[in-house]
Amino acid sequence: MTYYGAKELADSFRTVRKNTILTAQDIPEEKYSFRASPETRSVAELLTHIALMPTVPERIHGIERLTSLEGFDFFGVMGQVIGKEKEPRTKAQIIDLLKKEGDRFASWLEGLTDDFLGQRVTYPAGMTPPTKTRFEMLMSAKEHEMHHRGQLMLIQRMVGVTPHLTRDMQARIASMQQARAGS
Repeated sequence: MTYYGAKELADSFRTVRKNTILTAQDIPEEKYSFRASPETRSVAELLTHIALMPTVPERIHGIERLTSLEGFDFFGVMGQVIGKEKEPRTKAQIIDLLKKEGDRFASWLEGLTDDFLGQRVTYPAGMTPPTKTRFEMLMSAKEHEMHHRGQLMLIQRMVGVTPHLTRDMQARIASMQQARAGS
């Protein structure tokens, strides 16, 4: 019996992407060139990276339907993604890319079967674990986005923006305190 399948995976990805889009909207466009340090991605590059990265697992699992990553040209594929990250885009174009790519990827996830998600994919020799299910590998797309959104939330603080999740929590706490004071 499974409790978490393709629909739940797609729904959770949509939630993560919705919060990434809200984060992107909160950062002023003039801060999209900001870099936390010289060797890191700019805000614009990081948001574009987030938007485009799901194309990699989609290629592995949806297009090529690989059962082994032995010989997969990860560096070549990543080089293509990184090249696209560097293309100049406006804030509006990046937010549109996040929306469109997120919707497309989530819709694809939603259509996967439990049998497909349960298939094991072999990693190259020497990697641990030696295999993972497609489900585990596709879940990592969401985890990857959350990792980078954490970076963006720190950047928001650095440029003087309080993250929306923090603002929402502060509002809930204030409301609870107000309700307690009124009773």
